[in-house]
Amino acid sequence: MSTSTRLQLPFLAPGQLQKEFTHNEALARLDLAVAAAVLEVGRNAPPASPAPGDCYVLGSAPTGAWAGQARALAGFTEGGWRFVAAVAGMQVLDRSQIARRAMTGRRGASATCAARS
Repeated sequence: MSTSTRLQLPFLAPGQLQKEFTHNEALARLDLAVAAAVLEVGRNAPPASPAPGDCYVLGSAPTGAWAGQARALAGFTEGGWRFVAAVAGMQVLDRSQIARRAMTGRRGASATCAARS
């Protein structure tokens, strides 16, 4: 499936059946990434009882349902966990520190979340 360059949002394919699934997945990821507010930065284990809307910036060694998603933005939805790979310049509000944070470096494993003033 073809995806967007920055956020890896799925594109609809010509003649694709059940386009609503692809479209809804893209909307769920946009809801997570746009104006993101996270509960914690650098967490590696998913919480035991997440609520829909809970978001985190993952650490460098995530486990469980987060395995393989190092330093991604993770958000819990009614359909389970959704992930958006971090891209340089992406900004989030860290609600635990009441601070803005920006993703620096390259996308994926080398991206880190730094405090912004």
